[in-house]
Amino acid sequence: MSTPLSVSFPESFFSDDVHSFFRSPVRDIFRKVDLSAICSFAGGYPSAETFPVSALESLVSTVIRKYGAQAFQYGATQGVPELRSALARRYGVGADEVQVTTSSQQGIDVVTRILVNPGDVVITSAPTYLGALQSFASYRADVVGVTPISDGPAPFAVSCGRALESCQASGRRVKMLYVIPDFQNPSGETLSLAERRALADLARRHNILILEDSPYRELRYEGEPLPTLYSLCPEQVVHLGSFSKIFAPGFRLGWMMGPAQVLDKVYVCKQSLDLCPPVLDQYVAAEYLSSGALDANLQHTIALYRSRRDRFDDLLRRYMPSGVTWAKPQGGLFVFLTLPPHVDTVGLYDRALSAGVAYVAGSFFYPGGMTGRNTMRLNYSFIAPDRMEEGVRILADVIRQAIGQ
Repeated sequence: MSTPLSVSFPESFFSDDVHSFFRSPVRDIFRKVDLSAICSFAGGYPSAETFPVSALESLVSTVIRKYGAQAFQYGATQGVPELRSALARRYGVGADEVQVTTSSQQGIDVVTRILVNPGDVVITSAPTYLGALQSFASYRADVVGVTPISDGPAPFAVSCGRALESCQASGRRVKMLYVIPDFQNPSGETLSLAERRALADLARRHNILILEDSPYRELRYEGEPLPTLYSLCPEQVVHLGSFSKIFAPGFRLGWMMGPAQVLDKVYVCKQSLDLCPPVLDQYVAAEYLSSGALDANLQHTIALYRSRRDRFDDLLRRYMPSGVTWAKPQGGLFVFLTLPPHVDTVGLYDRALSAGVAYVAGSFFYPGGMTGRNTMRLNYSFIAPDRMEEGVRILADVIRQAIGQ
């Protein structure tokens, strides 16, 4: 086998955008570490037990019988009509409001691409989803992270409003507010109805777009569902959904719902990106939705994850030393730990990995690593149940040593 040629280019050879990219520490963990050899709370992977493997053979056969070679041909940039219609029925919107995407990550990226010029402001929570921060950085956005700093029914919205007004007063142009309202990644928090209404009002008053990222919305384990921001303010909101957590991530399918003017720009932009989402995958997803298999499998998925969440919370309560805090999420896949202020979870990582456990340091989820050095994100959906207690015990021992207890 021949050895690939090695060529060294000067950094100036590459585009200015390349220098704004940054690596995902989560992906680097998976690249360097054999996950089967450690107790990993690091990724946001769903459990393979939730994948409807037994149903897929039948679904694929049905698609091939129904569509034949059409399932292997190029498709419409907006997505195949069958999937768009199935999504529209499920979420109570018109099919013309639905754009299928190659994963919801593409939705984040393409919306940022059509809206943001270098230096434009994106306001988001601190912490927030790492993949979104990567997209914002790649288009050289000025990302402003906010945390609630006031009392009242909608402290996050108030903080967003203050950040927006401060940016405008200094001559910076705010284009977008990015939020994950349900079971946020990484914090696990859910925005209240008052917060959602206040954010919708903020978007209307200042004529900005809200990018509502909702990959975990259907993974609710307790409490009542809250209305989407899109349902409250469809003229100012783009809503992103994903099949990765409710079907299988290997299909790389998501969707967006939004104003016609925005979707038209997305439609044209996607033609230069991927022409169309994977057609066979879309037909399978459409059958999965229309046949009722999604809802049946969701019941299994929710029961599984609720059990894991409860066990994980019980183990944290049993093993974590005093001074470590967290909130039990109502759904989703993550718990966010806060340690005493003097503990640096970035510096602690190698020690934890050597002991046999992995996590993601919380500071990676803050714009510019602005804070959060004493936090960490833990995922409870992926780790095998028989290794969960071992992993929590090891992590608690590492943290206890760092605290000095």
